[in-house]
Amino acid sequence: MSEPVVPVESGTTPDLVELARVVAQQRAEMDRLREQAATSAVVERAKGVVMALTGCSADAAGETLLQRAKAARRTLLEECWITLGEAAPARSGTGRPPAHPGRDAADATTVLAGSDTARTPSDTGDAPDDVADALARLGRALVHADTSQALARCLLDHLGQDLGADSVMIYVRRPSGGLELIGHAGVDERVATQWRQIPPVSRVAVVDALAAGEPRWLEDFARDSARYELIGDPPDRWRSRAWLPLPTGDGPEVCVGVLRGRPGPFTPRDRVHLHGVIRLCAGRLRTFTTPPERPAEALPDAVRALFAALPVAAMLLTPVRGPSGESEDFRIDAATAQAGDVLVGTGDDLTGRRLREFWPDLADAPLGRGCLDALATGETYEGEPFAHQEVVDGVAELSTYSVRVTPLADALVVTWVRHASSDRQEQRLADLQRLGNLGWANWNLATREASWSSQVFTILGRDPARGPVPLSALARLAIPDDRPALRRAVTDLVRAGSSFDVPFRVRDTRGVRHLRLVAEPVADRHGTPVEVHGFVQDLTARRRAELALVESERAILTQHDVLQSERTLVARLQNALLPLPEREVSLAGLRVEVAYLPAQAGIHVGGDWFSAIELPDGDALFVVGDVAGHGVDAVATMAQLRFTAKGMVITGSSLTGALARLNTLLLHSRDSHGTATMVLARYRAAERRLLWAQAGHTPPLLLRGGEVTYLRRPSGVLLGATTTPHFEEAECLLEPGDRVLLYTDGLVERPPENIDVGLDRLAAAVAAHPEDEPGALGTLLDAMLEGERRDDVCVLDIRVPRPR
Repeated sequence: MSEPVVPVESGTTPDLVELARVVAQQRAEMDRLREQAATSAVVERAKGVVMALTGCSADAAGETLLQRAKAARRTLLEECWITLGEAAPARSGTGRPPAHPGRDAADATTVLAGSDTARTPSDTGDAPDDVADALARLGRALVHADTSQALARCLLDHLGQDLGADSVMIYVRRPSGGLELIGHAGVDERVATQWRQIPPVSRVAVVDALAAGEPRWLEDFARDSARYELIGDPPDRWRSRAWLPLPTGDGPEVCVGVLRGRPGPFTPRDRVHLHGVIRLCAGRLRTFTTPPERPAEALPDAVRALFAALPVAAMLLTPVRGPSGESEDFRIDAATAQAGDVLVGTGDDLTGRRLREFWPDLADAPLGRGCLDALATGETYEGEPFAHQEVVDGVAELSTYSVRVTPLADALVVTWVRHASSDRQEQRLADLQRLGNLGWANWNLATREASWSSQVFTILGRDPARGPVPLSALARLAIPDDRPALRRAVTDLVRAGSSFDVPFRVRDTRGVRHLRLVAEPVADRHGTPVEVHGFVQDLTARRRAELALVESERAILTQHDVLQSERTLVARLQNALLPLPEREVSLAGLRVEVAYLPAQAGIHVGGDWFSAIELPDGDALFVVGDVAGHGVDAVATMAQLRFTAKGMVITGSSLTGALARLNTLLLHSRDSHGTATMVLARYRAAERRLLWAQAGHTPPLLLRGGEVTYLRRPSGVLLGATTTPHFEEAECLLEPGDRVLLYTDGLVERPPENIDVGLDRLAAAVAAHPEDEPGALGTLLDAMLEGERRDDVCVLDIRVPRPR
């Protein structure tokens, strides 16, 4: 039992109870302020990332974070952690403040919004409510995890309760490629020491997860132990494990392991929970894995002394990283006086200053891009020459420099090279020889000395150690057939001073190559040649292209001749199989006019055809068809279908029966993949009744009393399309004065327009030219066929005479 509290009179002794209460309130307030300060730091860092990506203001960045958190059903603190984790360090200047805020801000805002509009299943917006609440608690706890070890303990406290985790391990990939344990909880120090370093080629699940960039779920101990070397002593201490890589920079560099003593799989809820944990931890983990900025004072005096003694413009730079880990600027740790001349025009000491002082748009400047590339790739950057105005002896002149950036541990060494005019000329000459695949050569006829450029040795395939070839022996390099011409040219030059331009061929390990030698003499005051200047050029590629072009032209001409012969043969065959009447004919009391016009484009003859005959019973048969394709095969198929159709109808077959048999014939012909369209029509004169059937063909056109209509097509598919076709017949009672047109698609088709446009055009032309005079079909064709015909055209113009 506690003793009773005796009230103390006010003003006599301190009120201990009240004092204790005040102290407790002060402590609570201090804890709240610390919590608020830590939370505010996270929020401000996340706002800084949004500002860097979009170029917006701090208030706008804060509003963006709030809107994203609301859309994803997350707390603001969670959204800030995720934003920091997804702000991967840029390798080539990405993530810097945009040079064009209006345009780049919109792009960056789209990217930021995209992380919520295309959420993965691990986003808290798709997680169960209990998982979302747990992640919100973790977001608040991460504020106090200021080391990787503290983070591991924080994760174990969180996951041990919610997922039954017994241990947590955090690995980071080092520049050497190996992995290092930077945080652990629930793991014996002996095991942690044993597995602190893991080589990159080890058969360990964490290495596999980082290499693949995907989680590895180890849920079957027997199978996993056969596949991997499992961490643990003994390994069966943890019967199930999950390794989840965390992307930092251009790829996964950190991996978090969650190890459980109990066997069994991670449930879908567990996986959603773990993915959410990894996203929240990304921002905090990045602060542990980003190399800290080295203070300028840590630079040894010997290094500064070395740079002070260098006779060239040079600097030692250290990257200055932003909150998200990307390089935002570079600090000058050491510099020569010449570097000051290049940067600011004076020899001022640059130590401790930032590059952005000289280039505010550093990421867009050649030097800035070179530094970022060298830092990202670890390779030396060689810049293109650039013009720079400087003052020499009080006079401003334009000089040419090139910059070289070399990585040195976590720093960069930048050097400038000033090019003299002779250097530039030598470089231009070397570029000219390389690009033109030519080289210069000189021969002194008095001293018999020769000098070649390096490109001549390359062209001739000669080892430079053997030296140039004398002018008199130059012809020996050519193949035997070309030696006489080259030898005569050299002789004429030496004796008569005649310049020459001679092609010749050489043979080496690269095969036969075509070269060109151009030379001119330099004479003394008596006119005697004493020196020869010239150049050698490799024309192999050009010569091969010329030969290929000649061969291609020859092949084209040959093919053209063959196709022209084929066209002539096919045209003759078609004329023999499809004779055209010279004038209008009368069939079963009808006046019939026929037109056939071959295509003008191309050199192939098509497979359009017609038949217009009077049957033994006094009826008339009209057929219009079109075989797919061109050439001999199309004409052969046309003849087969034309004569067979007439024969079957003459011998009593119905129109639909004839189409069905023609379909079977086409399916079993030599070209089993050929197709054709057709209209079969039978006119019964006594009744003036037109029966017709079609197989995938355009409908007949009827002109009656000045009105144009298309007959409704009965059912029917094109011939050769199916083994089970269905055809139907239709009929039309004709009246005196009626005009019926049967035609192929060449009359109405004009690619790429729809065929309905052509049908409307035909109807309008017939209505505009209703003449009933002989030759009216020609007038109609002139109106329809404008320009070059791309397809054959076949038309039957059938008229019912009026009573006289």
